[in-house]
Amino acid sequence: MFNSASEQEFFEEKTTEEISQLASLALSGGTVASERNSVGLPEKTGYPDSVYIMAANIFQGIRSEKSPEKVLIKYGSEPLRSFTESEDEFLQRLSYELAFSALKYQDILETMLIDSCIFPSTTIPDHLNSLIIVMLYDFQDRKFQARLLSDNEEFIAEVLEVENLLNSYKTKLAAALARCRIKHDALSIYHILPETVRNQELRASTLPLYAWINTCKISLEEVYNSLKKKGYNKVKSVLHIDNKVFAVDQHCYDVIIFPSHLKNDLLNIDLFKDYKLIFQDKSRSLAVHSVKALLNMDDDILMVNTGSWYTVAHMSILTNNNTSKIFVCGVQSQAKDPDLKKLFTKMGCKNIEILHETFINLESKDHRLQKVKVILLLPRCSGLGVSNPVEFILNEHEDTGLLKDFSQGGTSEDKLHVLAQQQYEQLTHAMKFTRAQAVVYCTCSVYPEENETVVKKALEFQDPGSKVQPYSGTHLRQCL
Repeated sequence: MFNSASEQEFFEEKTTEEISQLASLALSGGTVASERNSVGLPEKTGYPDSVYIMAANIFQGIRSEKSPEKVLIKYGSEPLRSFTESEDEFLQRLSYELAFSALKYQDILETMLIDSCIFPSTTIPDHLNSLIIVMLYDFQDRKFQARLLSDNEEFIAEVLEVENLLNSYKTKLAAALARCRIKHDALSIYHILPETVRNQELRASTLPLYAWINTCKISLEEVYNSLKKKGYNKVKSVLHIDNKVFAVDQHCYDVIIFPSHLKNDLLNIDLFKDYKLIFQDKSRSLAVHSVKALLNMDDDILMVNTGSWYTVAHMSILTNNNTSKIFVCGVQSQAKDPDLKKLFTKMGCKNIEILHETFINLESKDHRLQKVKVILLLPRCSGLGVSNPVEFILNEHEDTGLLKDFSQGGTSEDKLHVLAQQQYEQLTHAMKFTRAQAVVYCTCSVYPEENETVVKKALEFQDPGSKVQPYSGTHLRQCL
């Protein structure tokens, strides 16, 4: 870090130049930034006030805790008052993405605030510091340019207070950002991130989108033709293609693949609005197809820890021509029943039965479950195998703590131990259902402790005749 007065003056005089060069110094720069620019995304103009508030509250719950002697900035313990709880999926996604970005760069952002003398001189109360962090991330991401406000924007006093503070220090913040990059001898501050985090971001920026076709409402060919009419060309592979294309997945016949940059465009077409196409992580489609491959016409299914209701709907649609029933356990709030039934009706699902008991509290002799031949177990897991943690949290109703693990490049040993123990308990309980002929176990984890190791341990609980079959994308009768 530069300490002399002459060096400080140099940075102050070069402020305009520094700010104009912040495109190359942006925290989200480097390889991932160039990927974004290559698809022609518009310049950042800021977010609505409500997004900053939601992002600050998310950040408050997942921020990195430091030991008392290393604390640079104190955060309040209470969440910011949210005037409206947004149910808008787009605004929720923006809030989670902003909070996740701020979390990844928390140390750098805190250093900028100290180095620019905002702290400890500011009189803003501690409970607004999470808001300062998320707004500072966005401020630098806009190259320290003013936010563009719409005429019908609802203003929140706390957001305006923090925005005025950051604007008044933008010269010093720009200099602090440049010094941070130079100190670490980094092409961009993005390269200061741990290599594991950078690799995850690179992977997320290149992996495609997966969507399954609701064949209760539309045929495969009708979807292909509809997409072609909207300018999408069918190809064999979508990797590294920036055009409007799609491909059919090689493992699941009803899953199609799109380049990742097309999501906003796709969300606006009727196929997605009418529940004819549904975005979902491919692991969930593999799981339900694996179950389908094991069923006879009148076999029932028990689903455990489903996460997204779209997984249940997909399982229902795949068995639409059977007489199978799908039992979904663990829906503890009966108040959800009408909403779930309404969703399933819209999607054309008819064979779903909701159970309010948790899986561990269900007994194998339960008269409702005597025809269950396959148990689909989707346990809570570390989730480090997913490409986009924000999408996974929103779609699968997962814990926001996943963002913290991603920002650190891994899951703590203590948390991994707790998850593996829960998975073991559920696996061994599933094996008590002796009428069931198979348990399909599917995680989104990269850790052996949550995959091979826990399955092997659970098999030791069962009789010698039980065995695990490795998953094969070519032969779906070989399942997890």
